[in-house]
Amino acid sequence: MVADEPCKSYWDYYDETKLKDLDLILSAGDLPPEYLSFLVTFANCPLLYIHGNHDAKYQVKPPDGCICIDDMVYDFHGVRILGLGGSMRYNNGPYQFTEQEMQKKLKKFRLKLQMKKGVDIVLTHAPVRGFGDSEDLPHRGFECFHDVIRTYSPDYLVHGHVHKSYVHDFSRTRQVEHTTVINAYEKYILDYEKK
Repeated sequence: MVADEPCKSYWDYYDETKLKDLDLILSAGDLPPEYLSFLVTFANCPLLYIHGNHDAKYQVKPPDGCICIDDMVYDFHGVRILGLGGSMRYNNGPYQFTEQEMQKKLKKFRLKLQMKKGVDIVLTHAPVRGFGDSEDLPHRGFECFHDVIRTYSPDYLVHGHVHKSYVHDFSRTRQVEHTTVINAYEKYILDYEKK
């Protein structure tokens, strides 16, 4: 999992062993398209991404060889992954939403998620409100992500957006009910077995 800032140990100091044996890369947004193209090429596995609030450049130059799962449920060998990009609206950027707009997006997935019998991983850019977010509007999490956790009890919710330097109580993982919330800032490696 990657988000927000390229990992220097992957990109600047490339060593082929660091990207070996990965089955899947999830990008939680705000990374250069060239970096994602690099990762998918040298890791030799699929890379799924959603948009961060700074990813308008993807409209002109999307990351080559990567799969955008924004606003969809993607099945990766039986692991159901819901992609919900963007952050709280603080100006008129293309990947910014009000709480009500994000709620509306989530409503579109109800039938799909019922048909798939839920979701295993939720990939977002913004965090869950009250769990790893900040009080300033640009870095505030979405309250409606609590509904996803309560209703579908995913194993993981993976987000980015809140950098290590932004908050004094930065934590990689937090528990919200039965869901582990992971801040994928820079990089996070997860050994995942579906429960």
